[in-house]
Amino acid sequence: MIVKTLCAGSGGQGVMTLANVMGNAAMFQGFHATYLPAYGAAMRGGTANCTLTIADEEIASPVASAPDIVVALNPPSAVAFINRLVPGGKLLYNSSIVTEVPERKDIEVVAIPANDIALALGNDRSANMVMLGAFAKLAGVPSLDAIISSIEFLMGKKKSLVEISCKAVTKGADFISV
Repeated sequence: MIVKTLCAGSGGQGVMTLANVMGNAAMFQGFHATYLPAYGAAMRGGTANCTLTIADEEIASPVASAPDIVVALNPPSAVAFINRLVPGGKLLYNSSIVTEVPERKDIEVVAIPANDIALALGNDRSANMVMLGAFAKLAGVPSLDAIISSIEFLMGKKKSLVEISCKAVTKGADFISV
């Protein structure tokens, strides 16, 4: 099993945090994981994307030039990276702010109203964690328990952040029916 992913959005949306939590969760479960961030000229507001590969065997390269899944948190990311998806791949996008997605008949397109869900939870900045939950359920790895352990490990000193992040991940996962 190998899942190659490209996560993208604007700096400040939590793209890197999303992939970091997911990669750590995969390692907590005994999987191999690589994470390769890429930043635009300005961190907050500029482009930010990263590749995340999770596998049950050693990973030869951290580069996922042809990902199985693209997670797009903003409109430019959906447009820029949809064509990198392998045929049969999945585009997971934040439908709260991405209103148009280029058409591709050979992929699955999954809309998650991440900002709306996060706002209903009381913290609009947790949209990335909503997307993380949906992403994990769609990918099939890692488990929700491993993700929660990863959140606690990475954000443990900030109890309120851990709590809202765990709620957001759960809501995102609940949004996907597999």
